[in-house]
Amino acid sequence: MITPQALLDAALESTTADQCMVLLRHSSTANLRWANNTLTTNGVMTDVQATVISVVEGSQGAAAGVLTRSATTPSQITMLVSAADEAARAASPAADGAPLPDSAGQGDFDETEANTGIDVFTDFAERLGQAFGRAIATQQLLYGYVEHDVTTTYLASSTGLRLRHEQPTGHIGITQKPGDLSTSAWVGQAVEQIDEIDVEVLTDELTRRVGWAKRRVDLPAGRYETILPPTAMADLAIYAYWVSSARDAHEGQTVFSDPAGGTRVGQRLAKPGVRMHSDPHFAGLAACPFVVASSSSSTESVFDNGLPLTPTDWIGDGVLKALSTSRHTARLTELADNPAIDNLILSVDGGSGSVEDLVAATDRGLLLTCLWYIREVDPHTLLLTGLTRDGVYLVEGGEVVGAVNNFRFNESPIDLLSRFDAAGETVRSFSREWGDYFPRTATPPLRIPDFNMSTVSQAS
Repeated sequence: MITPQALLDAALESTTADQCMVLLRHSSTANLRWANNTLTTNGVMTDVQATVISVVEGSQGAAAGVLTRSATTPSQITMLVSAADEAARAASPAADGAPLPDSAGQGDFDETEANTGIDVFTDFAERLGQAFGRAIATQQLLYGYVEHDVTTTYLASSTGLRLRHEQPTGHIGITQKPGDLSTSAWVGQAVEQIDEIDVEVLTDELTRRVGWAKRRVDLPAGRYETILPPTAMADLAIYAYWVSSARDAHEGQTVFSDPAGGTRVGQRLAKPGVRMHSDPHFAGLAACPFVVASSSSSTESVFDNGLPLTPTDWIGDGVLKALSTSRHTARLTELADNPAIDNLILSVDGGSGSVEDLVAATDRGLLLTCLWYIREVDPHTLLLTGLTRDGVYLVEGGEVVGAVNNFRFNESPIDLLSRFDAAGETVRSFSREWGDYFPRTATPPLRIPDFNMSTVSQAS
């Protein structure tokens, strides 16, 4: 069996470019799916993707050839290197050209790739079977999906770079419906290991929410005092993070653009005490501690692969502190070099308590559970639209008293950070809309005094 290190050695030995960098990602994934209180499918997948960045120096600057393909043998990866070398020689000088990082790290580089398998669900499947029994006894139906992935990333270059990162990721989503399918409720959770999931806690919460829906209240569109749980806040905060490109802001394209020119870095965007930050070493949300880029964009550069990542405050005490940059876009925008990091933490100074505490402190309002089909309406205000899903509930006198029809909403996550009137404790969260792509988030519940439910939706 060919090791990742042997593949990388074969790639670097075969290049004819002036410099070469190779990313190798080995992903191992296992999953279970169920419907109508019965397991329906399971699967195990393995994938190996290689990205080769060949660099050719010229009188006008460095040109790069970048190619990504599946590669598991020396012949496959050397063919990929040859094609990348050829592409580099045919390319124009790269605008983001920069010296490749060198001689950084070794650590566990010589370790083999990590794997997962269907056996990680042994205990989970037993607990899920018990949940099926409880659901059958109460005439409820459970649907869901659970996945565990371990991706090992190797990075090696002709300049001596040798780095490795092992990333475990798991997530679950469960929907419960009564036998007549009259309503539905959803819960989700992101984890590193499957044994962190407590199936009984999740299904008890689903049963509670389905019970709330025994009373139905139809409400018109309008502005409502609304409690956004950590799940919904993750839905919105992730989108704000994804559009935090310094270059795009500098060019006047986003909510982070200053109408007078340049960016809003240094300006107040949110209430005092609001913090949005990323940290590759954050407990429970640990992410890759170095840049991994298989293509160049407004926020990343293939020339930056291997640069170390450090904790970064994007918003601190309500003020915009930083935007995502590569070395190239940092120079263009005259901002600090702050590459994006694969996690996000939102917190509010003094925020305490849970969703239940916010409900208890609310005289009349709505409790959302999750959002979906989120799309951008206006990039300059970051106005988003989307739908509520799987549970909107009416709160009266500090208690949930029934389920409400679904709505289409129109709101800006940046604007919400200036308008909330209560905040809970930051906890690990899982976005219903984006969690498959960005599962490492921690967010608080917020209460918004005037959340805009723009129209009634027939979505269920």
